[in-house]
Order: sequence, then structure tokens, then C-alpha cells
Amino acid sequence: MEPRKSDFEERAKHLMNMTDEELDKYFWDLVEKIVDPLIDLASTHTSPSIERSVLLRMGFNSMEAKALVDKFFEKHILGKGAGNIVYTIAKEHNIDYIQAGRDLIAGKYWDDVDRIFVHGGDNK
Repeated sequence: MEPRKSDFEERAKHLMNMTDEELDKYFWDLVEKIVDPLIDLASTHTSPSIERSVLLRMGFNSMEAKALVDKFFEKHILGKGAGNIVYTIAKEHNIDYIQAGRDLIAGKYWDDVDRIFVHGGDNK
């Protein structure tokens, strides 16, 4: 099997007359073309496992995290971010976010969750 013939010189011709600044801009433009779809994907796709992990890092225990994520999943709002939902409810009621999460588990504030996240409030 023959080694691949290098075509670097041909492919690099369009770069030869660029200044350092132009090359820098070109590089970052290419990086954006690669990274932007990944950012879009990450912002629109999550999983119960990821959201439980977020809540665990916020300080909830595994049973609390599971209960919250299960309820958010059931309401089809998991994509809003479990941490974001809990934090928003905490801000709305001027309470600690751990307390807000525990209150949600106990059945409180779900009207607010529906108003803000289910029925098209101003949160993502």
C-alpha cells in the first residue's frame, strides 16, 4: 500500500498571504463552526442522570435529587435544568435553594413552577 501523497501545499494556498491577525481570526471562526453545534446540543439535551448530578453537587442527597428530577421529568421541564428550576423557585420565595428543593418535594410551589416553566414564563 502506497503512502498517502501529501496535498498540504495545495490545501494551504489560501492561507499563505494572510497576516497573523487574519490567520487568528480565521482560526477562531473555524473553532466557532466546530463548537457552536456542540453548545447548541448541550443546551437542548440533558438526561435525568445529568440533572441528578447537578442537584447532588448543589448539596441535595441522592433521594432528594431523584425525587426532584422525577417530578421535573414528569412535567416535561427537565430541559430547563433541575438546578435552574430549584434556584428560580428559591429566588422567587427568597429562601435558600436547599429549602426550596425540599419544599418542592413536599408539594409546595408547584403552581409557581407551572407558571414560570410549564406555561411559558421568562425562564429558559
